[in-house]
Amino acid sequence: MQPRLMIAFAALALAACNEAGPAPQAAPPEPATTDVTPENFKLPGGEGCAGDVARYRAIMDNDLSMGNVNKSVYKQIEKEIGAADEQCAAGHEAQARASIIASRKRHGYPTDL
Repeated sequence: MQPRLMIAFAALALAACNEAGPAPQAAPPEPATTDVTPENFKLPGGEGCAGDVARYRAIMDNDLSMGNVNKSVYKQIEKEIGAADEQCAAGHEAQARASIIASRKRHGYPTDL
């Protein structure tokens, strides 16, 4: 094949690859969610592990109600909070607080209590 013919053939082949197909469709809109905590939301007070448990539970309940955490993850975290609550009630302050911190870290929540 002659060089000019090869160049013309290659140009045609490339042009065919660049033909516009159907126009891309816009992505469907995201479902409406509330991404703002309600104005009346207040973190529970309290000292020590009991306060830590109450605050983490309130944060998780709020995140579930806003759709920021799915139900299966929420259930797992609730089990972890429940275990920490039992440790706290049994007087194991340091262990309960460490459990809350570990859960928050594992699930991507800030660990500062």
